[in-house]
Amino acid sequence: MDKERGLRLSNRACLMPASPIRRLVPYAEQAKAKGIKVYHLNIGQPDIPTPEEIMTGYRGVDIKVLEYGHSAGLKSYIQTLVDYYHQAGIKVNEEDILVTTGGSEAISFALKAVADPGDEIIIPEPFYTNYLGFAVMSGVKIVPITTKADNGFALPSKEEFVRLITPRTRAIMFSNPGNPTGVVYSAAEMELLRELALEFNLYLISDEVYREFVYDEDARPISVLNLKGVEDRAVMVDSISKRYSACGARIGCVVSRNRDFMAVMLRFGQARLCPPTVDQLAAQRAALIPPAYFESVRAEYRERRDVLCAELEKIPGVKFLKPRGAFYMIVRLPVANAEEFAIFLLKDFNLDGETVMLAPANGFYATPGLGRDEVRIAYVLKSADLVRSAKIVRMGLETFNR
Repeated sequence: MDKERGLRLSNRACLMPASPIRRLVPYAEQAKAKGIKVYHLNIGQPDIPTPEEIMTGYRGVDIKVLEYGHSAGLKSYIQTLVDYYHQAGIKVNEEDILVTTGGSEAISFALKAVADPGDEIIIPEPFYTNYLGFAVMSGVKIVPITTKADNGFALPSKEEFVRLITPRTRAIMFSNPGNPTGVVYSAAEMELLRELALEFNLYLISDEVYREFVYDEDARPISVLNLKGVEDRAVMVDSISKRYSACGARIGCVVSRNRDFMAVMLRFGQARLCPPTVDQLAAQRAALIPPAYFESVRAEYRERRDVLCAELEKIPGVKFLKPRGAFYMIVRLPVANAEEFAIFLLKDFNLDGETVMLAPANGFYATPGLGRDEVRIAYVLKSADLVRSAKIVRMGLETFNR
């Protein structure tokens, strides 16, 4: 009987999407095998050196037996996080924090804690593409609410949110500053989210990984944990990956003042045993990094943003909104299919032995058909490399559109 039925994968496995950030990697690898240099604008991997304080932390680990750590994270590291958040104007206590294996695990834990399979989470789109993957793994349905560059990627009206809310809606999830748009939500937009959470009894899950990277004087990110009256439904997810250019460290956290929620977080944490010990020991040395570090990194990313925007403005038919935070932007190209163009750049085009890898933006939307003529660009390379990359894109578009 079992042989007749045959072996199959789960529905969840079949629904799991490929990452638009990485799914063109085989084309990039083939280009590199031909000796072509590839500028990676597809992924948020900064080229800024990881702070020496953290690297010294790795080199200084002296452990005879690398034992299991506490499921919630090392107490010494959690205290480092408490101090960091206090300096950022976010008052939390040790019991409000659980250390996770990267921000990815924090998001996955949060979704599993607030929603059952078949429940719904509203997310402004375009959104960080891996939200879709985490939702599929959790059996949760993403309900997108579309934001547009023409409107500054601002949140839609309350009425538009309300139309999407059903008895199965459990939360609104968003990133602020935003990936992939670079948006920084205003006080009025955060108040809208607060009102919706209270009126419809929803959780607010806020991805605040890019808190330190805001470039305009009038753009100030407001943490979900600083919204009044929603202490029981505010959940923050965070990570050191981008903050300290330490993407391989895989250290994140989930933060909430909701005691029942955090009790669930601990049980989830116990199921995976513990987050990486050595990486936590290194990460806690971030407390020794002077404030000037963020000032210099912000200045560097601001320059990169401004240089890239100036170069993109020179390309006929290209449209974009200048990002205010994070280090990403959505760019509309004068093509019918941006993914085909991205493949063309890697497979069939190079400029003096160099080309560019872009991330097709259709994977950052849940609404079918949206983002088809867009790409996400991560301005994580040096300014000179961004200038060169923009020239390759311009020349590539000229050849592609002939």
